[in-house]
Amino acid sequence: MTENPRLTALDSVHRALGATMTDFAGWDMPLRYGSERDEHQAVRTRAGLFDLSHMGEIAVTGPQAGLLLDHALVGNLSRLAQGRARYTMICDERGGIMDDLIVYRLADEQDTPRYMVVANAGNAQTVLDALVARQAGFDAAVRDDRDAYALLAIQGPEAAGVLAQLTDADLEGLKYYAGLPGTVAGVEALIARTGYTGEDGFELFLAPGDADKVWAALLDAGRDAGVVPCGLSCRDTLRLEAGMPLYGNELTRATTPFDAGLGRVVKFEKETNGGDFVGRGPLEEAARQAEQNPPRKLVGLVAQGRRVPRSGYSVVSAADGTVIGEVTSGAPSPTLGKPIAIAYVDAAFAEPNEDGASRVAVDIRGSHEAYDVVALPFYKRQR
Repeated sequence: MTENPRLTALDSVHRALGATMTDFAGWDMPLRYGSERDEHQAVRTRAGLFDLSHMGEIAVTGPQAGLLLDHALVGNLSRLAQGRARYTMICDERGGIMDDLIVYRLADEQDTPRYMVVANAGNAQTVLDALVARQAGFDAAVRDDRDAYALLAIQGPEAAGVLAQLTDADLEGLKYYAGLPGTVAGVEALIARTGYTGEDGFELFLAPGDADKVWAALLDAGRDAGVVPCGLSCRDTLRLEAGMPLYGNELTRATTPFDAGLGRVVKFEKETNGGDFVGRGPLEEAARQAEQNPPRKLVGLVAQGRRVPRSGYSVVSAADGTVIGEVTSGAPSPTLGKPIAIAYVDAAFAEPNEDGASRVAVDIRGSHEAYDVVALPFYKRQR
């Protein structure tokens, strides 16, 4: 428990709405406003509004800003077009994941490239420190912009229609993983078509002093569409259903992107220093192992019964009870109506079972509960 947690610009609003607050990565954040199941279903069927101001924004600017990011991260960010965003990771020298990130290529300013790196709240300082350390030798500047932004997200099938009432930005032309400057309810913002729920939606980066106005305007515009405020609890079940990894669960310094089935984010062809980047050697070895004989794989698990698995529970062979893996995330799925989990399991047990005969179980307090192995994600929205 943080002694003096940070407060977002919307703290008084959350409390007025009766939110249950929780300490998350040093921030006091809304966990839920009422029923987390109702909030989850609102995002799946209508839209939900989130305060994500705990995320960490880092500015990287200068003539060689893209080359610095190529060196510091696993992606090829120098080739990212203006107005686009990319999911990527920062790894240590051994290839272990320090954080997963979204990098936005903003419009150049006086012909100078500008990027915004968005880190997870609990890793923001770690990422900032690593970028500063890796900055040496590049004509680029790294700046902590965490206090410059509030971040709101509206997610769900009604999100575009609600946001369109408050902006003149071309939302129809805004592609997934793209962002553009615009106004929302008369307030300047970066409008990005990104999210962490498995639904269509937008994330709005704006000045903290404008957060109250935009939050109220979005709820008012979405009243007839059934938009509701949503907390971190339903955000977790939404991302779990969508098969999206969470740092500290599926992603850690003990895992590489290839372990997590996300080797696609690692780009070995780069312009920086002949293609070199932090962690390249170990990641090349991890890529070879993943292609030839991976010791374990990340899979989805769906319960045959009703008992819910949690992070850290052992996955065992249904035949003899031998431990063959570990749950990284687990929760009841409001959409599937069953408990689900993501787990790392031995590669021999990673193939989905389609005949109804479960080959794995989860050890839940000494009881081996049958689970079916399925391909991720558990849920895909209708396009």
